[in-house]
Amino acid sequence: MSVSLFANEKTLFNINERSSVLEWVLVNDNVMGGRSFGRFEIGDESLRFTGSTNTNGGGFSSIRAPLNDPSLGGFKKIRLVLRGDGREYTIVLRERRSRVSFWATFVSEDDRWEEVVIPLNDFWPNWRGRRLDYRSIDPSAIREIGVMIYDGKDGPFVLELRKLELIQ
Repeated sequence: MSVSLFANEKTLFNINERSSVLEWVLVNDNVMGGRSFGRFEIGDESLRFTGSTNTNGGGFSSIRAPLNDPSLGGFKKIRLVLRGDGREYTIVLRERRSRVSFWATFVSEDDRWEEVVIPLNDFWPNWRGRRLDYRSIDPSAIREIGVMIYDGKDGPFVLELRKLELIQ
C-alpha cells in the first residue's frame, strides 16, 4: 500500500506501482458445492479477473486480499479504475475478527475503462449473501477487500482492475 502525495487518498492497488500489489487469492463457489470458476492474472496493464458463473450452485467467483494497515480510518469512499463487461460486481469489505462482511454493488460498462466511486456509507452488512440489520462499517477496522461477481446470471465474465484506493 502507498500513501498518495495528497493526504485525502490511500492507494491499495495500482498496476503501475508494483509495491502496492496486494496478495490476492481466489475463492469460487466450489467451496460450497457450486460450479462457477474464476481465475486472475496480474499483467503489465491490469489485474484481469475472468471466469464463468453457474447459478446451479453458489453462483459466485471472487478475489480477495488482506489489508494489514491500521491507518484506514477517516476515509469516506472507495475508488476503482476498471474495465468490465456490463455485468454487476460486488465490492466486499471485511473488518478484523468479524464474520460479517460489507457489500456494495456496481454495474460495469461493457468494454470501457471507467472510474467507479462508492461511498463507504453505501456498503451494507452481509453474512453468507444475506443482508443483516447491523451497524455501519468502521473504516479503521477494514482488514480485507474483495471483488466478487454474484449477479444471479450464468456465463462468462471479465473484469480488469488498474487502480483501487480509499479517498476522502
